[in-house]
Amino acid sequence: MSRADGIQTGDSVKRKRKKESMFIVVVKRLVKNRISMIGLAILLLLILASVFAPLIAPYSPTEMDFSKVYCLPCKEHIFGCDKLGRDLFTRCLYGGRYSLSLGFCAALVSMLCGIFFGTIVGYAGGEVDMVVMRICDIVAAIPGNLVAVLISTTLGAGLVNTILAMSVGGIPHQIRGVRAMCLKEREMEYLDAAKSINCSKMKIMFKHMLPNIISPFIVSFTMGIGNTIMGAAGLAYIGLGIQPPDPEWGAMLAGAKGQILEYPFLLFFPGLCIAITVLAINMFGDGLRDALDPKLKD
Repeated sequence: MSRADGIQTGDSVKRKRKKESMFIVVVKRLVKNRISMIGLAILLLLILASVFAPLIAPYSPTEMDFSKVYCLPCKEHIFGCDKLGRDLFTRCLYGGRYSLSLGFCAALVSMLCGIFFGTIVGYAGGEVDMVVMRICDIVAAIPGNLVAVLISTTLGAGLVNTILAMSVGGIPHQIRGVRAMCLKEREMEYLDAAKSINCSKMKIMFKHMLPNIISPFIVSFTMGIGNTIMGAAGLAYIGLGIQPPDPEWGAMLAGAKGQILEYPFLLFFPGLCIAITVLAINMFGDGLRDALDPKLKD
């Protein structure tokens, strides 16, 4: 091999390392953060328990045994039974399917809509920016919980309608955040270089500019999952959102609110599932935020 070939090979290896370095650095920072790893492990455990609930649960979530009505936690029913004799542990396992999928999907819809419209208005500016931002001002002026209640009341109960209700309120805030980043980024020299080689506006926005502003919104997405789970539980508690007999954690809390003093375990275990899930997501989100911080030095 000639010296020139060796130099060229060395340069290609350096470029490859440089290209992979950011991802590797983020992963290494996450692995070093024990709290973040604990949160991720708990979250993965909850997801696996929900996915494989038919293999883990000892009973069916809709199986009723009226001889076990309000059965206290025991060896056969470790979480006890509800007012219809249904096993609470089984319903908590299946409830994770609804609560986790609802939180993930609603946060994802909110983030994707915010990134799409925020990138467009941030780069385009002008009348498009003014119209979209005034619409965002109107929606943002209404509290997010009230927006969710109005949408749920109008569309009715159900998983899809609850996802829509929980995602709409967060879209204006996502648009504002993405727009602010784009306004700062669109004056950078690499975008001028992309324009000079006749790149289309869509390619400039979503291929060149978006990867440089996406990191904060990945963290926002993880935090949004926990907030959405709590918001959906609140909707179910007041009679909206996912309704019984579907075993969603918030719906289980709503069904047990009349027995708080007599049978507190009916609220304790679903509430504990929500608390542990939100805590695990926040622990992982904090670690991810630190790992993606460009100012952080190893």
